[in-house]
Amino acid sequence: MGNNISAILLAAGLSSRMGQPKLLLPWGKTTVLGQVVSTFAAAGLEDLVVVTGAAHEQIEGVVTELSNNFPVRAVYNSGYAEGEMLSSIQVGLAAQNSHILAALICLGDQPQLIEETVRGICSAFIRTKAPLVIPSFQNRRGHPWLAARPLWSSLLALPASTTARQFLNTYTGQVEYVIADRTILQDLDTPADYARLRP
Repeated sequence: MGNNISAILLAAGLSSRMGQPKLLLPWGKTTVLGQVVSTFAAAGLEDLVVVTGAAHEQIEGVVTELSNNFPVRAVYNSGYAEGEMLSSIQVGLAAQNSHILAALICLGDQPQLIEETVRGICSAFIRTKAPLVIPSFQNRRGHPWLAARPLWSSLLALPASTTARQFLNTYTGQVEYVIADRTILQDLDTPADYARLRP
């Protein structure tokens, strides 16, 4: 399924509300980032790009370890401190291989995301060739969402002040929605989130 679809895992954040690098926190038998990587690999994706920023040396060390078992690599967003999520999306898109037809935009702190959701989004793209595929739970959009290559130039050209939400709203009429479970809305921002959601 995933030969022509890549996943961009956003892992550049400061984790300021968590108080420590949240992607390195334990999650079951691995870390938060390790769980996310294993979920996307299990769904059949064969190119996972982790965009690092804060704590990049530690996170890139974990990525190197994970690369022994999963098709994952890291790229560094040098502008992570000033840039918002869009800057990391742009760095991830710029690192894509030429054969990739679409990229999933994924949160690195979403370890409870299920494999079936990832497969459903990819299948919807393969079936419809829609420019955008977005998961939905109770009429709320979540992550990961997929952008087909024809939209990448628009994403790469956006000014830093633009949010991903503003970009998605521009293309509302071209979205294929996939019904998913509530995990598409859940991420780990605070110690309370982690305590409530960890396995």
